[in-house]
Amino acid sequence: MHSVVQSVTERIIERSKNSRKAYLQALNDAKAKGVHRSALSCGNLAHGFAACKPAEKDSLRQFTKANIGIVTSFNDMLSAHQPYETYPTLLKQACEEVGSVAQVAAGVPAMCDGVTQGQPGMELSLLSREVIAMSTAVGLSHNMFDGALLLGICDKIVPGLLIGALSFGHLPMLFVPAGPMKSGIPNKEKARVRQKFAQGLVGRDELLAAESASYHSAGTCTFYGTANSNQLMLEVMGLQLPGSSFVNPDDPLREALNKMAAKQVCRLTEMGTQYTPIGEVVCEKSVVNGIVALLATGGSTNLTMHIVAAARAAGIIVNWDDFSDLSDATPLLARVYPNGHADINHFHAAGGMALLIKELLDGGLLHEDVNTVAGFGLRKYTQEPKLIDGELRWVDGISESLDKEVLTHLATPFQKNGGLKLLKGNLGRSVIKVSAVPDKNRVVEAPAIVINDQNEIDALFKDGKLDRDCVVVVKGQGPKANGMPELHKLTPFLGSLQDKGFKVALVTDGRMSGASGKVPAAIHLTPEALDGGLIAKVQDGDMIRINAETGELSLLVDDSILNARESSIVDLKHSSYGMGRELFGALRSNLSSPETGARSTSAIDEIY
Repeated sequence: MHSVVQSVTERIIERSKNSRKAYLQALNDAKAKGVHRSALSCGNLAHGFAACKPAEKDSLRQFTKANIGIVTSFNDMLSAHQPYETYPTLLKQACEEVGSVAQVAAGVPAMCDGVTQGQPGMELSLLSREVIAMSTAVGLSHNMFDGALLLGICDKIVPGLLIGALSFGHLPMLFVPAGPMKSGIPNKEKARVRQKFAQGLVGRDELLAAESASYHSAGTCTFYGTANSNQLMLEVMGLQLPGSSFVNPDDPLREALNKMAAKQVCRLTEMGTQYTPIGEVVCEKSVVNGIVALLATGGSTNLTMHIVAAARAAGIIVNWDDFSDLSDATPLLARVYPNGHADINHFHAAGGMALLIKELLDGGLLHEDVNTVAGFGLRKYTQEPKLIDGELRWVDGISESLDKEVLTHLATPFQKNGGLKLLKGNLGRSVIKVSAVPDKNRVVEAPAIVINDQNEIDALFKDGKLDRDCVVVVKGQGPKANGMPELHKLTPFLGSLQDKGFKVALVTDGRMSGASGKVPAAIHLTPEALDGGLIAKVQDGDMIRINAETGELSLLVDDSILNARESSIVDLKHSSYGMGRELFGALRSNLSSPETGARSTSAIDEIY
């Protein structure tokens, strides 16, 4: 093992010793001898299978067959989740073929940041993760199930499903992806049209045409944002079948993998031959594996919160120092937009997950000795699935990248580190992703331009007030303030300024997610403005230094001046109502800091 990976893993194990022990004890306490539904009364059980077919009722009465719960995030507004419409029927049939039963246990909400971007609904986005976790728990709480299949892909949906699933860590569970849509127009062209629209050089019709040519069919968006980062993380953590993440929805291989996922989770139950509960698949080593793989590919910064939150649900304590140290030791092996011009389909074609995992395993950057849903040992994930004479088989993945501009080898990395840096200074702690930021733009020292809402940037840009070196500071965007919306609307404007030759950067207690690209963005700043963070005292003209090389984030204003200033953030009443936001006030006010996962589950801390 690489010495840094080993060292970080050991300190996570030591830091988590008591909480992980308590979690595993809770997992053991929840295990049942035999079939779980055998503990139900006759009335309970009758309610549980009332709508089943006669044969299914017989199976569930006899306590001799596994019952698999399906938790689905299907809706047909979300392109990534639309394919899930037909999955329950397919998965039930596959379970039946191996002598088991499956029932849809729950539906969870699935919202799209791409639709709500810049809209009030975006302020529910991060909060939806907690709702999804709770909805998953409600669905599984009936004690009817011996295992579960989790259907989710995007943003907060996968982390929410995972957090909820880990509350039932004694059950085996397997994630079932749906795959990305096929490639549309090149990402570089989409970004060019967006910047021209921001500059007023093209109209809305041309912008909509470009966006529609990019997001054009069922399936996950093809850029390497949070959705595809989720899929990569799940596979490397051993929570999906090998090679299943990036197979297109209409590929016959996709259907074969879905059927196999259903059959495999049946084998993982206590009545099967390979009992492997999800609480034992998610361990300190698998969490480190997930982080390393994300860093090696320039994954979404959202995962710096979601991994922390999901790990904590399994009694594992991870922080940003762990991310930063692992980033320093992990070379960047993939260039996928916004870290390059290719999309996730190109990554998959170049060698994909099997080649990536092989490189990282051979370089001692991943732990091989872990449980997975495919059996013990991560080396199985260096194989890729194929349909051979109509049969699903796994064969050894390729050893040489087919496109070294998209996926390269440890001997020839795109950069020597993962590009994620922890920034520290008097402003607080923040993360910055620089895998797509040119070296010349990684250090910025410039006066602040302070705004309280991303929508303010449009007028400033059109009036020419941003035509200079500047650090745009957006405050009052943290979890407790307004639910920490993503601030994608800033990207085209700041990118245009950078193209003009200005030194620009972003500092915010909000999020940028997988859209973090060529503009240096110090995000997830903690403490947030509403929690007494110094960002609340930043004023127009204050000098700010961002140094992504040394990890510095400093407000260059004398302490005596800062001490005399009052904190100033916009009145947040407008974020407390409308678009359902009034229903989430209690949840929002109780969210923790981004570094601790922006979590509402404080009870977990008390229990384990």
